[in-house]
Amino acid sequence: MQEDLKNKTFLYPTDTTFGLGCAANDVEAVKRIFQIKNRPDFKSLIILVDSNQRLQQIVDVPDLAWDIIDFSEKPVTIIYDNPRNLPKELIAEDNTIAIRLTKDLFCKKIISKLNAPLISTSANISGEPTPNSFAEIAQKIKDEVDYIFPECETFVPKFAASSIIKLSADGRVKVIRE
Repeated sequence: MQEDLKNKTFLYPTDTTFGLGCAANDVEAVKRIFQIKNRPDFKSLIILVDSNQRLQQIVDVPDLAWDIIDFSEKPVTIIYDNPRNLPKELIAEDNTIAIRLTKDLFCKKIISKLNAPLISTSANISGEPTPNSFAEIAQKIKDEVDYIFPECETFVPKFAASSIIKLSADGRVKVIRE
């Protein structure tokens, strides 16, 4: 992983499927992700973190979240209230953020290299199906990202997407996507 990823958008294999990403603290790169995907900017993005410590720098983590993370059999994204230390472009209108604590070593290496949370949105044009192979990724995406990790060419997605669970500060739990 010699490529300098600072201020770059990239295509990479995630713990679920092909990801379109950048450093979550890089506002210009985040804006480019929205443009590349043709995604409305009011639809928020998921971010990945590599450690409990990095997660706790962004949100207050309820005990239930730790249980969900520990016991989930597939990658799970949790929507938390009141995030901090992130650009406003990533925060949803209801002051929430979707975060996945990744267990994937490749993703952890990228996050460590960036020293920042990682944008993780599926590598498809907004509204189109999630690609199941590198060949299925829209040429527009391949042409517009700054870098494509070579690992993408042989990557086989393990999941179409993560589960998404919203944990509200008042204790409410809502399954958004199983």
